[in-house]
Amino acid sequence: MKKFFQEFKEFALKGNVLDMAIGVIIGGAFSGLVTSLTDCFINPLIGCIGGAKVQGKIHLLGDQYIDYGSFITAVINFIIMAFIIFLLMKGIKKLLSLGKKEEVAAPLTRKCPYCYGDIDVKATKCMYCTSDVEPTVKAEE
Repeated sequence: MKKFFQEFKEFALKGNVLDMAIGVIIGGAFSGLVTSLTDCFINPLIGCIGGAKVQGKIHLLGDQYIDYGSFITAVINFIIMAFIIFLLMKGIKKLLSLGKKEEVAAPLTRKCPYCYGDIDVKATKCMYCTSDVEPTVKAEE
């Protein structure tokens, strides 16, 4: 039992688990912020345009109803959150790629000067026209 708790402690205190927990907490707070933005600003703006209502219910039998207004609000919240996360990830990728230079791989083929066929850079004879050509890269032995 002691080994089990030791393994759990090592797992829980790893950097990835802590980072994920912090991300979930910040994500929950951000979700509340976006919900407030939608409820306090976006829904009233939609309501001003032609008298459209985001809040609405379809009454069924008895006290049951379908709250389509809440669903539309949730969809708007999702779209806003997805867009902001997309922009955030795009910015992070851009920042991470600033210091890196793309390495261009050396070409593996070249054109034969006689028939213009593609031949290996180490070739001494063209496989298409059988002309002797100088290799551009020394063959390793």
